[in-house]
Amino acid sequence: MAGEWIDTTLGEVLTFQRGFDLPETQRKPGAYPVIASTGPVGTHQEAMVKGPGVVIGRSGSLGGGQYIEGDFWPLNTTLWVKDFKGNDRRFCYYLIKSLDLAQFNAGSGVPTLNRNHIHPLPLSVPTHVPEQRAIAHILGTLDDKIELNRRMNETLEEMARALFKSWFVDFDPVRAKMDGRDTGLPNELAALFSDGFENSEIGEVPKGWAERTITDLAEIVGGSTPSTTEPAYWNGGTYHWVTPKDLSRLSVPVLLTTERTISELGLAQIGSGLLEKGTILLSSRAPIGYLAVTEVPTAINQGFIAMKHREGVSNLFLLFWASTAAKEIVSRANGSTFLEISKANFRPIPVVAPPAILMKAFDFHVRPLYERIVLCEREARGLENVRDTLLPKLISGQVRVRAQRGADGD
Repeated sequence: MAGEWIDTTLGEVLTFQRGFDLPETQRKPGAYPVIASTGPVGTHQEAMVKGPGVVIGRSGSLGGGQYIEGDFWPLNTTLWVKDFKGNDRRFCYYLIKSLDLAQFNAGSGVPTLNRNHIHPLPLSVPTHVPEQRAIAHILGTLDDKIELNRRMNETLEEMARALFKSWFVDFDPVRAKMDGRDTGLPNELAALFSDGFENSEIGEVPKGWAERTITDLAEIVGGSTPSTTEPAYWNGGTYHWVTPKDLSRLSVPVLLTTERTISELGLAQIGSGLLEKGTILLSSRAPIGYLAVTEVPTAINQGFIAMKHREGVSNLFLLFWASTAAKEIVSRANGSTFLEISKANFRPIPVVAPPAILMKAFDFHVRPLYERIVLCEREARGLENVRDTLLPKLISGQVRVRAQRGADGD
């Protein structure tokens, strides 16, 4: 059943309270999350608020919304809901997420939110709590599935990373064969690994493996930014054009789309042109180290080193190599304002390259994990779009939902 909606104010629906001081030096890792304006920043042995609760950014990052299932400690850079006034807590979370609270910035320097400025905000809400729960259930189910996909991807990526480390960093199968131990691998796979090491200019490497440079395994190219004052380079653009900002938002190293696009004229201004799907991108500055595999053809700006894998080389090998070689890459960077790794300094980085047949075997085992990651990420993006479309319609009452009557008739 659906009930009445009333015009009211945010302060009549809930009451915000400023968070609590807890300097890092006084935190003792424990069971309770410490919540800052941007999200969890650690744990502590003591909680200040009983969960589930809702937190928004008060200083630095404003508004947003975090739903915390258990007890927690909200820092003083946040506002937390002290009193839900009988309303459904998760409904209140989505209600807050639908509001543009950043417009109430009261800080002259650091963005700041004053609870007394947002409590009078007018809005409309359903008075029937079961209807609030029904709205929260729809949106929460979408968020739960998105979170499930995220956790699944974390596990899949960790599995692939662990295999790379075991085979190509720790050389576990080689060491096992050298010691006469079982490698734990099928015989035909174990046979691809040597049974000892030999000296090289970069130290001991498995017998039969080669010391290469990264440019032996991939063509290294950079990108650029067409003049932003020339509309013809940007207006109506249909070609993806990626910046490190796009990669900073990724939860997995998979690039499905870009924030900006460029026109054919704009693309012609970039020497490296449109990079094929499967290219490995590494942010080369501010900061160094964002990684992604392109799942769409894309052009790149000057903040990247792109690795176009050569024939017989697995792009996934390059992806995990770049991740494990992060310290080596950064050590070759320079710059007075911010560190940057140039293509000239990147190309000579040594790589211990396995025989082609072993790299192919690695790709064979890891490719299904990667493809599953891409699938989960595509599904999550689709669910996010559905949620973001439904959120304002459900919260405003534009789309009504029928709440199920409970056993108590509520």
